[in-house]
Formats: sequence, C-alpha cells, structure tokens
Amino acid sequence: MSTRPEILFPLFAPLETLTGVGPKMVKSLAGLDIESPRDLIFTLPTSGIDRRFRSTLNGLPLPSTVTTEVRVERHIPARVKGRPYRVEVEDAELPFNLVFFHASPSWLQRTLPVGESRIVSGKAELFDGLAQMVHPDHIVPVAKAGEIPEFEAVYPLTQGVTLKKMTKAIEGALTRAPELPEWIDPALKEREGWPDWQDAVMAAHRPNTSADLSSTAPARRRLAYDELLAHQVMLALLRAERRARSGRASVGTGKLQGAVLAALPFQPTGAQERAFRDIADDMARPERMNRLLQGDVGAGKTLVALMALLTAVEAGGQGVLMAPTEILARQHLQGLQPLAEAAGVVIELLTGRDKGAERAAKLMALKDGDIHILVGTHAVFVEDVVFKDLRLAVIDEQHRFGVAQRMMLGQKGDRTDVLVMTATPIPRSLSLAQYGDMEVSILDEKPPGRTPVTTAMVAADKMDQVVERLRAAVAEGRQAFWVCPLVDESEVSAKTAAESRFKALRAALGEGVVGLVHGQMPPKDKDAAMAAFVAGETKVLVATTVIEVGVDVPNASIMVIEGAEGFGLAQLHQLRGRVGRGAKVSTCLLLYSTPLSESGRKRLDVIRDTEDGFRIAEEDLIMRGAGDVLGTAQSGLPRFRIADLERQASLMAVAQDDARALIASDPDLRTPRGEAMRVLLWLMEQDQAIQMISVG
Repeated sequence: MSTRPEILFPLFAPLETLTGVGPKMVKSLAGLDIESPRDLIFTLPTSGIDRRFRSTLNGLPLPSTVTTEVRVERHIPARVKGRPYRVEVEDAELPFNLVFFHASPSWLQRTLPVGESRIVSGKAELFDGLAQMVHPDHIVPVAKAGEIPEFEAVYPLTQGVTLKKMTKAIEGALTRAPELPEWIDPALKEREGWPDWQDAVMAAHRPNTSADLSSTAPARRRLAYDELLAHQVMLALLRAERRARSGRASVGTGKLQGAVLAALPFQPTGAQERAFRDIADDMARPERMNRLLQGDVGAGKTLVALMALLTAVEAGGQGVLMAPTEILARQHLQGLQPLAEAAGVVIELLTGRDKGAERAAKLMALKDGDIHILVGTHAVFVEDVVFKDLRLAVIDEQHRFGVAQRMMLGQKGDRTDVLVMTATPIPRSLSLAQYGDMEVSILDEKPPGRTPVTTAMVAADKMDQVVERLRAAVAEGRQAFWVCPLVDESEVSAKTAAESRFKALRAALGEGVVGLVHGQMPPKDKDAAMAAFVAGETKVLVATTVIEVGVDVPNASIMVIEGAEGFGLAQLHQLRGRVGRGAKVSTCLLLYSTPLSESGRKRLDVIRDTEDGFRIAEEDLIMRGAGDVLGTAQSGLPRFRIADLERQASLMAVAQDDARALIASDPDLRTPRGEAMRVLLWLMEQDQAIQMISVG
C-alpha cells in the first residue's frame, strides 16, 4: 500500500477547498506550517476565553471578559473625526457604554436598534470611572444567544489571519475528520481512558474549561500519543530492517580484554561492566549491533569503546574508532595506545594529514590486517580505506546526527556492528525520540580518580580578583582554561573576544604563560596551541567553545567561563567537565555580568548545585524546550505538532514499548491493528516508514 488511503483524501485536499479560505489566507497560513486541512486539525487551541453568561457587570473585577444581555438606550455619534462612536446600554443592574472606532453609523444603528435587547460579549473595563466595552467580540439578538460559545478556543494566529477566520477554517477542517480504525492497543486505551480519534479531535478543539487545554486532558494526551507512536513505529521498522540485514557473530575470547583490565590502576564501575556485557552480547549475535553508549562527562566511555574494539580483534577482525575532529582523534589514540600495547594490539592513527608513502604504508597494513584498531576522523570511513575484516565501527559523535545519517553510515561497512558514543546526557524522552531505533547503554557512575569540581559564581566586576587568583595558581604550577563568552553566535566576534582576553591575560601573567585557541585558527596552529598546553608549556589556555567536548588535560584544574549566563546548561556542564580529571582539587568559576536575568540565574544555580549531567539535562529540557536542548535544526529530532516532550515525557517510553511489540508480532503491518497503523503513518506523514513497509 504505497498510496494514501482514500479515507484520508479530504484531510490532504488543498486548503482553498475550505469555505472562506482564499489564496491570501493560504499564504498567511503557510507561515504557521499549515498546508492542508490535516494541519489545521493538528493546530490545537493554545488558550481559551470564558464567555459564560452573567446577568450584570456590577460587582465584577474589571477589566474582564463579560457576556451579558443589554437594552440599547441611545446612540452618541462622534462629533469630531477620529473620536469614538458611543452606544449607551444597560444590563440588569448597570448602565455602561459600547465604544466603536471607525465603525459605520448605519451598521451600528441596524445592529443595535434603540429600545431593543441584545447579547454582547467582550472585554469590559473602567474608563474615567465608568464601565465600557470597546468593540465587543460578539453582538447577537437574544434568540441567538446560543451562537456565542461558553468557552471560546484561542488559536495561534499570524498576520492576516484573525481569530474569527482561523476558527472558521478549523471548523471547516473538523467536518472532514473521519472515523478512523483504532491503532492504539485496546488495553492501553482503556487503562488511560482515551477517546476514539475522531472524538479526541472534536474534544480538543471544543474545550469547555481551561482544564481541557492542559497537556494532561485525555483528548490531548491521546492525540500526542498518536504522534509519538507513529514516530516510534517508524524507528521500530528501521530497527527491524537493520536487524534483518545479516551481520556477523563476533565472539570475544576475553584474552585481550583481560590483559587490559589487569593493566588498569582501578576497577571499572558497575555501569561500565554492564555496558561491556550488553555490547559483547550484541556482538555475539548474527544480527548487526546498533547501540548507543550515552555517558556523562568523564564516565569512562573510552574504556568501554576499547573493550568493544578488543572483542572485534579477539574474534579475528578489526575495529575503527571515529572522532569528529583531529584533536579528539589524536587524544583517543593517546588514551588507548598504552592499554592496547599492554594487550599486544596494533593501533594506528589515520587523518587527513597522512600523505604519500606514509599513508600508503598504513593503508596497506590495514588491508593486510596488520593494523587491528584504526583511529581517525569520519573521513577514514569514506575514502580509499579498505579493511581486511572490519567488524566494529565506534563513532564518537560530538555532532549528534539524525536517523537518516545513521542509516547511510550503517550501509557503508559490510555487516559491521555499530556503536555510537555521545558525551551529552540527554533526558530519556529526547533520547527515545532521537535514538529510538537503537539499543541504549547508559554510564551514570563516575570512575574512581575523578575529583569533584567546586563551582562558584563570580560577578564580572570582580575580574581583577579572579586574575590575581589565577596568578597565584600558575605560580603553584597549576593550569587553567579560560573560556570566552558566546558573542552573538558569530565565530568572527568570538575570535575577537578571545584575542582581546588573551592579550589582557598575557599582559597580566607574562609572556609565554598564556595560549590561545579559537575556531577561526588553521588546524595546525590549533593543534600546536593545544599541544603546548597539554605539555604544560603554557599554563592558561584562552579558548572559544572549541574545547567543549573531549579535550583531556589532567593537570588543568581551573575552568573560568566568562559570560557564563549566555551559555546553555549542557554546554556549561561539558565545559566544567574539562577539569577534575586529575588528582588536584578543581574549581569552575562562572563569571557573569550583572544584572542577571531570572532564567540566567536559574541556569547558573543548577550548574552550581549539581554535577549530575542527567539531572542537568532534565532541568535544561524544562527551561528551554526540546528543540533548543538538541538544536533541532541539526539534531535529527522530529518536530511534533501536539506532543510536548517536556510535559508528556512518560508517553514516549510507552510508545516505544508498544511500537516495538507491534512490529515484533506484525512486521509487515498486516493484522487489523497493523492496517490501522498504516493509516496513522499516512496521517502523520511518516514517509520513511511508509517507504519501508511498501518495499517490505
């Protein structure tokens, strides 16, 4: 079934087919991402206006919205151009004025004839001690009082679309909402008390009280669940398709891993042990592994990655570890080399810098199987690099890429297992939205030897004292990072900020003490500045956020973040994670400019009070919303119209379990519920999923 089911045709017809929607309004609605009646149905009210009838304005707190019956007493036309036209009216107890600007007098006399009664509804307020209602929203004869809703839904609007026009368009779209077959698991639907789809749509658009607008209202939860379920079914299909592609069982002997564990000065954490087991079990299966290793700053992902790579080598194959930048690739190599050597494993680095004979020799050794583990940037996977027997690709992806890019990558290696690592703790709901097609291992314990970091907030006007403290620390042989503020997100101005801070610190601390690294530098200068800092030749490294992820300098025990209030929580947490890697007591100073906004203070308080990356991520989600936490544009996070990942997070986990169970029992969606699910996938425009079931 690769064509849209007929039952949905009316929902995907052009907007112009709705009464009252012309070409101009179509253009305006496009600004709200509304292109079909279906989009209008999924544009739910954001608030509501209580228009229940009151017999009088008397005694009501003004200003407030009031609906009441009035008798028209007299008309007072404007004497001077630009002045308002007034109509004196009286409700059951109180006289007041209806006020109109630029209205046609003949229309007013027809609509509000003297001596007759009318129902008016609008915002009443006091003006010079007298009650008045400017431009009532509704004026109807008493017999038609029922036309005014008791609770009126308010929708998102855009230029050229009034609430009246929007409501009319949505009412038109609602007449097209068909009865659809049920795709939700009957037991779940009953347990949650959710209405059928058509009833849920009607209830969501016709709220009776403000409680009906909340994300916990049954109709809204059901519609949010539909959206999350369609997304999770797409991911479950993707996961099933990937598992069906044959992989190879790579069973480790444990010999090399044992040698590495014996060489470690500490015991792995419980979380690391769990991850070792999960990965080994996945690799031993004939299906391809597709696992995400999610760890907080300094949770020891590299050791887990090495164990996985050694499993591939023990099974007679090779492994590759890809890092997003050359600095990080080199650092991975430095971290892994001594351990790999303890096990007699050959590990090599390949980057864009390898040229000529040296490069050719590495490629030959790789093809012959003489190199067991290759470390490099993403480029190693794409170019003329041929492995003898590649069994595992580990991707350290600082740039979280979406489902589509992961699909491409999985097609690259022949039957290769894939382990993706991310150092960004992500709240569970987002993790399921973004990585729902993968199995997930979480490292939520810190290995021994990491010292806690003391975090303090310091106002920017105390900068001189901070520089003095830094001078004393440098004299003791300690090292520090100084991160410059985010300057209106532009690399060029960030570079300027970093250069001026570099000059000021060099003047204060002396020549040769301060290094500089920023995004605009040529890679070799950047590497040289980093190398000098790692070697302890420079004591203070002034940097833009290029050092955010992965850079490891155990001797650095001070992190100064200038303009800290401008950074996101996740970024502050990542930056602080650059210190506390050695035995020295470490400090993170958050320099902020006064006055601090409320949200700025809240963010800095959270960072000061906890080092738990997952708690920080949850707070970040509540404060900023899903799109900002992941940077939706490049995160591969889907955009949901109804589902609210901050407030309805628990639904995502239910949707994942449900979707996986459905695809396991009905992989081609051929049962009655499976057929209903196909309708949902079309309704939610899950093209990728539709493509997979059409092909399957």
